[in-house]
Amino acid sequence: MVFVDTSAFFAIENERDRHHTEALDTRDDLMSRGQRLVTSDYILDEVYTLIRMRVGHRAAVEFGESLRASRFFRIEPVTPTDFEAAWRLFRRYDDKPFSFTDCTSFALMERLKLGTAFAFDRNFREYGKFSVKP
Repeated sequence: MVFVDTSAFFAIENERDRHHTEALDTRDDLMSRGQRLVTSDYILDEVYTLIRMRVGHRAAVEFGESLRASRFFRIEPVTPTDFEAAWRLFRRYDDKPFSFTDCTSFALMERLKLGTAFAFDRNFREYGKFSVKP
């Protein structure tokens, strides 16, 4: 499984995003190879809001409906244990610009033993524990 970050979802959805074509190609490549894609409820909160504010309400709803209906995506909730692990990461990395949502993603990926993130956000590379696509 590959974890999908807000930055990848937004690049897929927003044709004006500088990573749009690369995001579509990466998504299509991962899906053609049978990779299961997983994201968190925290990421969905971010991406629905981001799409709504920058692209529009209809686009956010259509994106959400297509994602929820897809057999390629799994939505994993951030558990209380993930939340606590994220808090420890958030406190620890005062030298990095990690958002709390980034930290929940790192904690969830570690719990699920995921080694790869689909992201354009440099924070996944800066954390240094995962490979990043593209």
